[in-house]
Amino acid sequence: MEIDLRGRTAFVSGSTKGIGHAIAAGLARAGAATIVNGRTEDSVTGALDALRTRLPEADLRGVVADVATAEGAEAVRAEAPDVDILVNNLGIFSARPVLEIDDEEWRRYFEVNVLSGVRLARLYLPGMTERGWGRVQFIASDSAVVTPAEMVHYGVSKTALLAVSRGYAKAVAGTGVTVNTVLAGPTHTAGVEDFVAEMVGEDLPWDEAQRRFMTEHRPNSLLQRLIEPEEIASMVVYLSSPHASATTGGAVRVDGGYVDAILP
Repeated sequence: MEIDLRGRTAFVSGSTKGIGHAIAAGLARAGAATIVNGRTEDSVTGALDALRTRLPEADLRGVVADVATAEGAEAVRAEAPDVDILVNNLGIFSARPVLEIDDEEWRRYFEVNVLSGVRLARLYLPGMTERGWGRVQFIASDSAVVTPAEMVHYGVSKTALLAVSRGYAKAVAGTGVTVNTVLAGPTHTAGVEDFVAEMVGEDLPWDEAQRRFMTEHRPNSLLQRLIEPEEIASMVVYLSSPHASATTGGAVRVDGGYVDAILP
């Protein structure tokens, strides 16, 4: 299947590293004019340099903004008023006993993991519907369905995205715009490497640490390994394409079979 996104503009929040960076690379490789986002000039510049080295012909630019704030979201729209593909990837996670999570931390997780995407979708969906074409995706997690005991606040924030994306999909029904959630399974990023070390011990070689983490903490995985960011990106690129025109309001799984159910 050939995916051609030439003539489309894509914005990926939180795309200086990890899954977001891989998504930005995938969209740019498919021909989309791709906007990389991060909170600092250095992080955005570094991400753009890395992408341009790999994809010298790609159409890439950056926007420095904290989209977990209303001001940051407005700054993005000011820099990029017309976006055809919006990928709400920004997210944070950490292990914390649920009884130790205070109100401030709960609010922080909702501001970053939920409201960042809510705001950007609210800003960009009207333009998409006027043009009769658009793609909005929220990057969620298997934790949206299988709440992890060690980070309930993260799981709850990802569960909220399922309802948010379904609601937005209903709001743009029949317009040519699609809205979906991607349920990413346990994924190999630098942040997850730190998390794995925290969960199973810092002194283990990576292969052994990953094996123990999957066996002890993510035993439902049918893949039995961490997913690579590029594997998540492949689904996002497909959902961003004309080929996915009949997929909307959905929770599409790239979870390595972790969610033990026929439906999410």
